[in-house]
Amino acid sequence: MSETRQRQKLLFLYLGNSSPESEVVAWSLYDGTTDETFEATGEQAEPPYASVLDAMRDGWRVIQVPVLQTPQVGREYENDYLDFEFVLEKMETVNG
Repeated sequence: MSETRQRQKLLFLYLGNSSPESEVVAWSLYDGTTDETFEATGEQAEPPYASVLDAMRDGWRVIQVPVLQTPQVGREYENDYLDFEFVLEKMETVNG
């Protein structure tokens, strides 16, 4: 008889702005339910969800929202980290 356990998935969604309804511009998925490696932006033609709100409607729980920071004058055109990162979690039951 196989044992069932809860395993975690983490989904990092980077949005165009701080609204959970805004468009996903980048993402990474870390799936603890399989032995496969993570899935990152560019490995699929489309993000797994169009927005954080869409992911929430599919059962993902938001565990981190972006910290809003004051724009730095003079750095508007410099490359930097993506500002609007949401971290989502989903627990799934697996056998074994």
